[in-house]
Amino acid sequence: MDAESDLQSVSAPLVARIDAALRRAGGWLPFSSFMAMALYEPGLGYYASGRVIVGRMPEAGSDFVTAPELSPLFGRALALQVGEALEASGSDEVWEFGAGSGALAAELLRTLGSRVRRYSIVELSSPLRERQRQATRDFEAVLRWPDALPDTMRGVVVGNEVLDAMPVDLLHFDGDTWFDRGVAAGEGAVPFVWSDRPTAQRPPVDALFPPGTTTETHAQAEGFIASLADRLEHGAAFFIDYGFPESEYYHPQRAGGTLMCHREHRSDTDPLADVGVKDITAHVDFTGLAVAAQDAGLSVAGYTSQARFLFNCGIAELMERASLRARAEAAMLLNEHEMGELFKVIAFTKGFDFAPMGFATGDRRHRL
Repeated sequence: MDAESDLQSVSAPLVARIDAALRRAGGWLPFSSFMAMALYEPGLGYYASGRVIVGRMPEAGSDFVTAPELSPLFGRALALQVGEALEASGSDEVWEFGAGSGALAAELLRTLGSRVRRYSIVELSSPLRERQRQATRDFEAVLRWPDALPDTMRGVVVGNEVLDAMPVDLLHFDGDTWFDRGVAAGEGAVPFVWSDRPTAQRPPVDALFPPGTTTETHAQAEGFIASLADRLEHGAAFFIDYGFPESEYYHPQRAGGTLMCHREHRSDTDPLADVGVKDITAHVDFTGLAVAAQDAGLSVAGYTSQARFLFNCGIAELMERASLRARAEAAMLLNEHEMGELFKVIAFTKGFDFAPMGFATGDRRHRL
Protein backbone atom coordinates (compact mmCIF):
# COMPACT_ATOMS: atom_id res chain seq x y z
CA MET A 1 0.00 0.00 0.00
CA ASP A 2 1.48 3.38 -0.97
CA ALA A 3 1.68 6.33 1.41
CA GLU A 4 -1.38 8.09 -0.03
CA SER A 5 -3.53 4.96 0.20
CA ASP A 6 -2.33 4.42 3.77
CA LEU A 7 -3.29 7.99 4.60
CA GLN A 8 -6.79 7.57 3.20
CA SER A 9 -7.39 4.17 4.77
CA VAL A 10 -6.63 5.49 8.26
CA SER A 11 -7.51 9.16 8.11
CA ALA A 12 -10.87 9.10 6.29
CA PRO A 13 -12.77 6.94 8.83
CA LEU A 14 -11.16 8.82 11.72
CA VAL A 15 -12.24 12.13 10.21
CA ALA A 16 -15.79 10.75 9.98
CA ARG A 17 -15.63 9.65 13.63
CA ILE A 18 -14.46 13.10 14.76
CA ASP A 19 -17.11 14.77 12.58
CA ALA A 20 -19.76 12.74 14.39
CA ALA A 21 -18.31 13.80 17.75
CA LEU A 22 -18.41 17.44 16.61
CA ARG A 23 -22.09 17.15 15.69
CA ARG A 24 -22.93 15.60 19.05
CA ALA A 25 -21.06 18.42 20.79
CA GLY A 26 -22.86 21.18 18.90
CA GLY A 27 -20.12 21.87 16.36
CA TRP A 28 -17.14 22.57 18.64
CA LEU A 29 -14.63 20.39 20.51
CA PRO A 30 -11.91 21.49 22.92
CA PHE A 31 -8.53 20.68 21.48
CA SER A 32 -7.86 18.10 24.19
CA SER A 33 -10.88 16.07 22.99
CA PHE A 34 -9.75 16.32 19.36
CA MET A 35 -6.19 15.30 20.29
CA ALA A 36 -7.45 12.35 22.33
CA MET A 37 -9.44 11.03 19.37
CA ALA A 38 -6.63 11.70 16.89
CA LEU A 39 -4.20 9.68 19.00
CA TYR A 40 -6.26 7.08 20.85
CA GLU A 41 -9.60 6.46 19.10
CA PRO A 42 -9.89 2.64 19.15
CA GLY A 43 -8.68 1.10 15.91
CA LEU A 44 -8.21 4.45 14.17
CA GLY A 45 -6.17 6.82 16.33
CA TYR A 46 -2.46 7.23 15.72
CA TYR A 47 -1.41 4.98 18.61
CA ALA A 48 -4.24 2.49 18.03
CA SER A 49 -3.89 1.89 14.28
CA GLY A 50 -1.17 -0.77 14.43
CA ARG A 51 1.33 1.18 12.31
CA VAL A 52 5.03 1.02 13.14
CA ILE A 53 5.58 4.42 14.71
CA VAL A 54 8.79 4.11 16.75
CA GLY A 55 12.06 3.33 15.01
CA ARG A 56 15.43 4.67 14.00
CA MET A 57 14.82 5.29 10.30
CA PRO A 58 11.79 6.37 8.24
CA GLU A 59 12.44 3.57 5.72
CA ALA A 60 10.93 1.15 8.23
CA GLY A 61 7.76 3.23 8.36
CA SER A 62 8.52 4.88 11.69
CA ASP A 63 7.83 8.52 12.55
CA PHE A 64 10.19 9.20 15.45
CA VAL A 65 12.85 7.60 17.61
CA THR A 66 13.11 7.56 21.40
CA ALA A 67 16.15 7.16 23.64
CA PRO A 68 15.81 3.37 24.22
CA GLU A 69 15.92 2.77 20.44
CA LEU A 70 18.90 5.12 20.01
CA SER A 71 21.12 3.34 22.51
CA PRO A 72 20.82 0.40 24.94
CA LEU A 73 23.04 2.41 27.30
CA PHE A 74 20.02 4.57 28.12
CA GLY A 75 18.22 1.60 29.63
CA ARG A 76 21.34 0.30 31.35
CA ALA A 77 22.02 3.63 33.04
CA LEU A 78 18.38 4.05 34.03
CA ALA A 79 18.45 0.49 35.41
CA LEU A 80 21.07 1.53 37.95
CA GLN A 81 18.70 4.22 39.20
CA VAL A 82 15.72 1.88 39.21
CA GLY A 83 17.72 -0.76 41.06
CA GLU A 84 18.77 1.77 43.72
CA ALA A 85 15.14 2.84 44.15
CA LEU A 86 13.96 -0.77 44.43
CA GLU A 87 16.53 -1.39 47.14
CA ALA A 88 15.73 1.80 49.05
CA SER A 89 11.98 1.18 48.93
CA GLY A 90 12.24 -2.52 49.74
CA SER A 91 10.32 -3.38 46.58
CA ASP A 92 10.68 -5.80 43.68
CA GLU A 93 8.06 -4.46 41.23
CA VAL A 94 8.46 -2.01 38.35
CA TRP A 95 5.62 -0.20 36.60
CA GLU A 96 6.21 1.31 33.15
CA PHE A 97 3.70 3.67 31.55
CA GLY A 98 3.59 3.92 27.76
CA ALA A 99 6.32 1.41 26.97
CA GLY A 100 6.44 2.13 23.22
CA SER A 101 8.37 -0.53 21.32
CA GLY A 102 9.26 -2.40 24.53
CA ALA A 103 12.98 -1.65 24.11
CA LEU A 104 13.28 0.05 27.50
CA ALA A 105 11.42 -2.70 29.32
CA ALA A 106 13.66 -5.34 27.75
CA GLU A 107 16.84 -3.49 28.72
CA LEU A 108 15.69 -2.81 32.28
CA LEU A 109 14.74 -6.46 32.76
CA ARG A 110 17.97 -7.67 31.18
CA THR A 111 20.08 -5.44 33.43
CA LEU A 112 18.14 -5.83 36.68
CA GLY A 113 17.66 -9.59 36.35
CA SER A 114 16.22 -11.32 39.42
CA ARG A 115 15.92 -7.98 41.23
CA VAL A 116 12.51 -7.60 39.52
CA ARG A 117 9.79 -10.04 40.54
CA ARG A 118 7.05 -8.38 38.50
CA TYR A 119 7.13 -5.85 35.67
CA SER A 120 3.78 -4.24 34.84
CA ILE A 121 3.30 -2.29 31.60
CA VAL A 122 0.39 0.14 31.43
CA GLU A 123 -0.33 0.57 27.71
CA LEU A 124 -3.48 1.92 26.03
CA SER A 125 -2.59 0.70 22.53
CA SER A 126 -3.31 -2.95 21.72
CA PRO A 127 -0.90 -2.98 18.73
CA LEU A 128 1.89 -1.58 20.90
CA ARG A 129 1.18 -4.21 23.54
CA GLU A 130 1.86 -6.90 20.92
CA ARG A 131 5.12 -5.23 19.90
CA GLN A 132 6.14 -5.02 23.57
CA ARG A 133 5.40 -8.73 24.04
CA GLN A 134 7.72 -9.55 21.16
CA ALA A 135 10.50 -7.33 22.49
CA THR A 136 10.27 -8.80 26.01
CA ARG A 137 9.49 -12.45 25.23
CA ASP A 138 12.60 -13.60 27.14
CA PHE A 139 11.06 -12.21 30.34
CA GLU A 140 7.43 -13.27 30.00
CA ALA A 141 7.41 -14.93 33.42
CA VAL A 142 7.57 -11.58 35.23
CA LEU A 143 5.59 -9.43 32.77
CA ARG A 144 1.95 -8.41 32.79
CA TRP A 145 -0.23 -5.83 31.06
CA PRO A 146 -2.99 -4.80 33.49
CA ASP A 147 -6.19 -3.45 31.93
CA ALA A 148 -6.63 -0.96 34.78
CA LEU A 149 -4.58 0.44 37.62
CA PRO A 150 -5.11 -1.21 41.00
CA ASP A 151 -6.37 0.83 43.91
CA THR A 152 -2.93 0.64 45.51
CA MET A 153 0.56 0.36 44.04
CA ARG A 154 4.03 -0.22 45.45
CA GLY A 155 7.37 -0.19 43.67
CA VAL A 156 9.19 1.92 41.10
CA VAL A 157 7.39 3.71 38.26
CA VAL A 158 9.09 4.75 35.02
CA GLY A 159 7.76 6.69 32.04
CA ASN A 160 9.82 7.72 29.05
CA GLU A 161 8.11 10.11 26.63
CA VAL A 162 4.64 9.35 27.93
CA LEU A 163 3.62 12.74 29.37
CA ASP A 164 4.15 14.60 26.08
CA ALA A 165 1.49 12.44 24.39
CA MET A 166 -1.23 13.32 26.90
CA PRO A 167 -3.91 15.60 25.41
CA VAL A 168 -3.54 19.31 26.09
CA ASP A 169 -5.86 22.29 25.85
CA LEU A 170 -4.92 25.40 23.90
CA LEU A 171 -5.19 29.05 24.92
CA HIS A 172 -4.99 31.87 22.38
CA PHE A 173 -4.52 35.59 23.13
CA ASP A 174 -5.49 38.33 20.68
CA GLY A 175 -3.95 41.15 22.71
CA ASP A 176 -7.10 41.86 24.74
CA THR A 177 -8.89 38.56 25.37
CA TRP A 178 -7.92 34.98 26.09
CA PHE A 179 -9.70 32.27 24.11
CA ASP A 180 -10.09 28.53 24.45
CA ARG A 181 -8.83 27.36 21.06
CA GLY A 182 -10.86 24.39 19.88
CA VAL A 183 -11.79 22.60 16.67
CA ALA A 184 -14.77 22.97 14.33
CA ALA A 185 -15.72 21.29 11.05
CA GLY A 186 -14.17 22.67 7.89
CA GLU A 187 -15.19 22.29 4.26
CA GLY A 188 -14.08 20.15 1.33
CA ALA A 189 -10.43 19.15 1.49
CA VAL A 190 -10.00 20.93 4.84
CA PRO A 191 -11.90 18.75 7.32
CA PHE A 192 -11.15 20.74 10.47
CA VAL A 193 -10.48 24.39 11.36
CA TRP A 194 -9.56 26.29 14.48
CA SER A 195 -12.40 27.89 16.41
CA ASP A 196 -11.93 30.16 19.44
CA ARG A 197 -14.24 30.83 22.37
CA PRO A 198 -13.64 33.38 25.17
CA THR A 199 -12.51 31.75 28.39
CA ALA A 200 -11.68 32.61 31.98
CA GLN A 201 -8.68 30.28 31.80
CA ARG A 202 -5.22 31.83 31.83
CA PRO A 203 -1.63 30.57 31.67
CA PRO A 204 -0.27 29.85 35.15
CA VAL A 205 2.14 32.80 35.01
CA ASP A 206 1.36 36.50 34.61
CA ALA A 207 3.50 37.82 31.77
CA LEU A 208 3.34 40.37 28.96
CA PHE A 209 2.14 37.94 26.31
CA PRO A 210 2.19 39.46 22.80
CA PRO A 211 -0.94 39.44 20.62
CA GLY A 212 -1.21 36.18 18.73
CA THR A 213 0.20 34.03 21.55
CA THR A 214 -0.95 30.41 21.57
CA THR A 215 0.08 28.08 24.38
CA GLU A 216 -0.95 24.87 26.11
CA THR A 217 -2.32 23.86 29.49
CA HIS A 218 -1.84 20.36 30.90
CA ALA A 219 -4.83 19.34 32.99
CA GLN A 220 -4.66 15.70 31.87
CA ALA A 221 -0.96 15.21 32.63
CA GLU A 222 -1.38 16.89 36.00
CA GLY A 223 -4.46 14.77 36.68
CA PHE A 224 -2.48 11.65 35.78
CA ILE A 225 0.22 12.55 38.32
CA ALA A 226 -2.44 13.21 40.98
CA SER A 227 -4.06 9.84 40.22
CA LEU A 228 -0.71 8.09 40.44
CA ALA A 229 -0.04 9.78 43.78
CA ASP A 230 -3.39 8.57 45.07
CA ARG A 231 -2.54 4.95 44.23
CA LEU A 232 1.17 4.82 45.03
CA GLU A 233 1.41 3.86 48.68
CA HIS A 234 5.16 3.35 48.84
CA GLY A 235 7.67 3.85 46.07
CA ALA A 236 9.37 6.16 43.58
CA ALA A 237 8.56 7.42 40.09
CA PHE A 238 10.86 8.68 37.33
CA PHE A 239 9.56 10.49 34.25
CA ILE A 240 11.76 11.48 31.29
CA ASP A 241 10.42 13.88 28.68
CA TYR A 242 11.08 17.08 26.79
CA GLY A 243 9.92 20.29 28.42
CA PHE A 244 10.67 23.25 30.66
CA PRO A 245 9.85 24.79 34.04
CA GLU A 246 6.93 27.22 33.78
CA SER A 247 9.11 30.34 33.71
CA GLU A 248 10.58 29.08 30.41
CA TYR A 249 7.46 27.33 29.15
CA TYR A 250 5.27 30.41 29.38
CA HIS A 251 7.93 32.93 28.42
CA PRO A 252 6.51 35.68 26.16
CA GLN A 253 9.09 34.80 23.50
CA ARG A 254 7.58 31.30 23.22
CA ALA A 255 4.50 32.85 21.64
CA GLY A 256 3.78 29.91 19.34
CA GLY A 257 3.58 27.34 22.12
CA THR A 258 5.14 23.89 21.85
CA LEU A 259 2.54 21.82 20.00
CA MET A 260 4.27 19.64 17.38
CA CYS A 261 3.46 16.80 14.99
CA HIS A 262 5.84 14.06 13.87
CA ARG A 263 5.69 11.93 10.73
CA GLU A 264 8.47 10.08 8.90
CA HIS A 265 11.05 11.70 11.21
CA ARG A 266 9.92 15.17 10.17
CA SER A 267 8.01 17.70 12.24
CA ASP A 268 5.24 20.20 11.51
CA THR A 269 2.86 22.39 13.50
CA ASP A 270 -0.54 21.51 11.95
CA PRO A 271 -2.37 18.88 14.03
CA LEU A 272 -5.59 19.37 12.03
CA ALA A 273 -4.11 17.86 8.85
CA ASP A 274 -3.47 14.15 8.12
CA VAL A 275 -5.32 13.15 11.27
CA GLY A 276 -4.41 9.71 12.56
CA VAL A 277 -1.21 9.25 10.57
CA LYS A 278 1.11 11.49 12.56
CA ASP A 279 1.96 12.00 16.20
CA ILE A 280 0.75 15.06 18.12
CA THR A 281 2.76 16.14 21.15
CA ALA A 282 3.38 19.08 23.45
CA HIS A 283 6.34 19.81 25.69
CA VAL A 284 5.88 19.21 29.41
CA ASP A 285 5.38 21.94 32.01
CA PHE A 286 7.49 20.40 34.77
CA THR A 287 6.49 23.04 37.32
CA GLY A 288 2.83 22.14 36.87
CA LEU A 289 3.67 18.46 37.33
CA ALA A 290 5.68 19.15 40.48
CA VAL A 291 2.88 21.24 42.02
CA ALA A 292 0.27 18.60 41.15
CA ALA A 293 2.48 15.91 42.69
CA GLN A 294 3.05 17.82 45.90
CA ASP A 295 -0.63 18.73 46.24
CA ALA A 296 -1.46 15.02 45.91
CA GLY A 297 1.04 13.87 48.54
CA LEU A 298 4.20 13.05 46.58
CA SER A 299 7.64 14.46 47.34
CA VAL A 300 9.67 15.88 44.47
CA ALA A 301 12.98 14.03 44.84
CA GLY A 302 14.87 15.52 41.91
CA TYR A 303 14.72 17.43 38.62
CA THR A 304 17.54 17.78 36.12
CA SER A 305 18.52 17.45 32.48
CA GLN A 306 18.65 14.03 30.86
CA ALA A 307 22.39 14.42 30.28
CA ARG A 308 23.15 15.20 33.92
CA PHE A 309 20.85 12.40 35.11
CA LEU A 310 22.55 9.82 32.87
CA PHE A 311 26.03 10.98 33.88
CA ASN A 312 25.04 10.64 37.53
CA CYS A 313 23.81 7.12 36.77
CA GLY A 314 27.18 6.08 35.32
CA ILE A 315 26.68 6.30 31.57
CA ALA A 316 30.24 7.59 31.09
CA GLU A 317 31.62 4.36 32.54
CA LEU A 318 29.28 2.33 30.35
CA MET A 319 30.47 4.25 27.29
CA GLU A 320 34.11 3.52 28.12
CA ARG A 321 33.42 -0.20 27.69
CA ALA A 322 31.35 0.24 24.52
CA SER A 323 32.31 0.20 20.87
CA LEU A 324 33.00 3.41 18.96
CA ARG A 325 29.63 3.19 17.23
CA ALA A 326 27.83 2.59 20.51
CA ARG A 327 29.55 5.62 22.02
CA ALA A 328 28.46 7.79 19.10
CA GLU A 329 24.86 6.61 19.50
CA ALA A 330 24.90 7.26 23.25
CA ALA A 331 26.34 10.74 22.68
CA MET A 332 23.02 11.74 21.11
CA LEU A 333 21.42 11.20 24.51
CA LEU A 334 23.86 13.65 26.09
CA ASN A 335 24.65 16.41 23.61
CA GLU A 336 22.99 19.74 24.39
CA HIS A 337 21.89 20.27 20.79
CA GLU A 338 20.22 16.84 20.65
CA MET A 339 18.50 15.19 23.66
CA GLY A 340 20.79 16.06 26.54
CA GLU A 341 19.34 19.43 27.54
CA LEU A 342 15.84 19.56 26.05
CA PHE A 343 14.89 16.33 27.82
CA LYS A 344 14.49 16.47 31.59
CA VAL A 345 14.03 13.90 34.34
CA ILE A 346 11.78 14.44 37.34
CA ALA A 347 11.48 12.06 40.29
CA PHE A 348 8.78 11.64 42.92
CA THR A 349 8.72 9.54 46.09
CA LYS A 350 6.13 8.51 48.64
CA GLY A 351 6.39 6.68 51.93
CA PHE A 352 10.16 6.85 52.42
CA ASP A 353 13.09 9.26 52.35
CA PHE A 354 15.31 8.82 49.32
CA ALA A 355 17.99 10.83 47.51
CA PRO A 356 18.22 9.29 44.01
CA MET A 357 21.68 8.96 42.46
CA GLY A 358 20.45 10.55 39.23
CA PHE A 359 20.30 13.95 40.90
CA ALA A 360 23.50 13.76 42.97
CA THR A 361 24.88 16.73 41.03
CA GLY A 362 23.04 19.28 38.92
CA ASP A 363 19.67 19.05 40.69
CA ARG A 364 17.44 21.88 39.42
CA ARG A 365 14.49 21.68 41.77
CA HIS A 366 15.14 25.30 42.73
CA ARG A 367 14.23 26.28 39.14
CA LEU A 368 10.81 24.65 39.13
